[in-house]
Order: sequence, then structure tokens, then C-alpha cells
Amino acid sequence: QVQLMESGGGLVQPGGSLRLSCAASRSLSLIDTIAWHRQAPGKERELVAGITTQGITNYADSVRGRFTISTDNAKKTVYLQMNLLKPEDTAVYYCMGRTGIRTYWGQGTQVTVSS
Repeated sequence: QVQLMESGGGLVQPGGSLRLSCAASRSLSLIDTIAWHRQAPGKERELVAGITTQGITNYADSVRGRFTISTDNAKKTVYLQMNLLKPEDTAVYYCMGRTGIRTYWGQGTQVTVSS
């Protein structure tokens, strides 16, 4: 069982930055993959960025070059640094962890990009 808790969402102006955090209840080395997903109103949930225990990262085309996923194993926390935010980045952002065949989700944190 893995509990995930996101934080760091909020309201930011276009072009601004936010850093999301995802605190895990167990060591990140025991979680095969951790990823950030997002869901905008009326749209399906989509992958934003992911990272494996080997440190391999992947990003959605829409955020590549603007967002960075990273980990702090000592704090059991995964971060999503979001720069040059756009209104279309507005969504609820969810942290997802996968171990074997099991998938766990956090409760989500709202990010709103608006002037």
C-alpha cells in the first residue's frame, strides 16, 4: 500500500512558475514508477511527466522544456517544477505511483493559470 499526498497548487499568472510536491508513504526506491497526471474540466486525465527508479524521465510534448520532474529520496518526495505556465496548464494535478501491477493515486491539487 502506498499513500501519496500532493501539495503546492494554486493560482499563478501566465508565464509564472509553481512547484508541486508529492509525498509518499514509503521509500521511492520501492515504487517502480512515479508520475504526474492532470485533468482539466471536460477532458480526460493525461500523463504530464514520469520518472522510474532508474531515473528515466518522460514528458508530455506539451510540457517538455517547461516542466521538470525530480525526486528527493531522503524526503520520499517527488517534485514537478513548472515554468512558463500557460492557461492551458490549468487542471487538477495528480500524483500516481505504480508498484508491480498496483497503481495508487493522490487526491490531487488544483493549478490555475490566469491573469
